[in-house]
Amino acid sequence: MVLAGALSACGGITHFEDTTPIVLGTPVPPPAPPPAEPARVEVKKDRIEIQEKIQFAFDKAEILPVSDSLLNEVVGALQSHKEIRKIGIHGHTDSEGEANYNQSLSDRRAVAVKTWLTAHGVEAKRLESKGFGESKPITENDSPEGREKNRRVEFLILEQESAP
Repeated sequence: MVLAGALSACGGITHFEDTTPIVLGTPVPPPAPPPAEPARVEVKKDRIEIQEKIQFAFDKAEILPVSDSLLNEVVGALQSHKEIRKIGIHGHTDSEGEANYNQSLSDRRAVAVKTWLTAHGVEAKRLESKGFGESKPITENDSPEGREKNRRVEFLILEQESAP
């Protein structure tokens, strides 16, 4: 009975006259955009630096499709930097295997990169390829990690227009 009496006192319709929105606390700002991906290809003073490796089939000069997007970015860098007249595409290997074979493999891989770039719009006269085999390591070849770092392709700026 007591409950029925209490409910009957609350009856009726309640009207709100004020239409101003109620703000509880401070509004939440939209989330920040995700950070930009780091550049995989950067034009430096003396080189075009790539942050990933060009991937080749094992023991071959065949560029794997996984490297197409990276090489497309190299093409873009060369197309937007017409002041670069000539790039040296330098192939390197680790010290595993015969030195003469590594020299040949690095040369064939550098040529494969040159061929890929020319097939995708870079003028052949702007490109020069050369293999160095195991002769220019950037670290020791005494560990798998060291050998991995030494297997690389580099893009060195050989000629460019002088700044006015």
